[in-house]
Amino acid sequence: MTISGFTFVRNAIKFDYPIVEALLSVIPLCDEFIVAVGNSEDGTRELVQSIGDSRIKILDTIWDDSLREGGHVLALETDKAFDAVSPESTWAFYIQADEILHEKYIGQVRKAMQTHAGDLRVEGLVFDYLHFYGSYNYIGDSRDWYRREVRIIRNDKSIRSYLDAQGFRKNGRKLTVAPSNATIYHYGWVKPPEKQQSKQQNFHRYWHSDKWMAKEVPKTAEFDYSISNSLAHFTGTHPVVMEERIIRKNWKFERDPTKNKLSPINRLLRFIEKLTGWRAGEYKNYRIPRR
Repeated sequence: MTISGFTFVRNAIKFDYPIVEALLSVIPLCDEFIVAVGNSEDGTRELVQSIGDSRIKILDTIWDDSLREGGHVLALETDKAFDAVSPESTWAFYIQADEILHEKYIGQVRKAMQTHAGDLRVEGLVFDYLHFYGSYNYIGDSRDWYRREVRIIRNDKSIRSYLDAQGFRKNGRKLTVAPSNATIYHYGWVKPPEKQQSKQQNFHRYWHSDKWMAKEVPKTAEFDYSISNSLAHFTGTHPVVMEERIIRKNWKFERDPTKNKLSPINRLLRFIEKLTGWRAGEYKNYRIPRR
């Protein structure tokens, strides 16, 4: 069984993406890793190259910024990286530039890929998610955060990145997947406030028009982390690859998790979810068949 990894990135230094940590967290599972490095202004290519692992293969790309609305260009860059994956690989592990796989899950993920390698009905593996917010001590726990997403797909080039590259489709339909029994740690909402504001302004450019941007995105120097509606304390351990980044944290964020801003209907829905495990109206980029 041969495994490839793939991702895309652009201006990782400018917007403080933990791309090095993301790659280091997944590469122990991979025989090769394709990184589509978009036209950057900040030395992102050199940063990826500095990892010095022969399994990492850089694919230089030019983003088509005319396709920015709806996040379509992000899906196209994902597909460029996936299309460069070796045809010999069984699985392809997709990791985004702000996502980390904790080392404690390496064995479980490898076992899941081995278990399902011969079953062509399984087109991917789905991961649980922890979404860190504000600092490394808090996670978002409201319905605004997605709970699961597909991050390993079968090396079938009819599978394409969907919408803004959050998930995948095959011939327009959702993938049939199995659980990976692992969790992705998402750090996209943990940055110095000025970096987060810059990232948000850039991110929205790939979803919305200039007119929408002018109206909806505040022109402030720092991101206001207080706008989150519900957080919980994180009590676990962070991946080893994140240790240096966590030590370098130079801003303060504190929040009392008991004082959330959930509406009455969302309080009720969260109570039902905690009681039953079912999330009403949950959007899923995949289907898990009953066995």
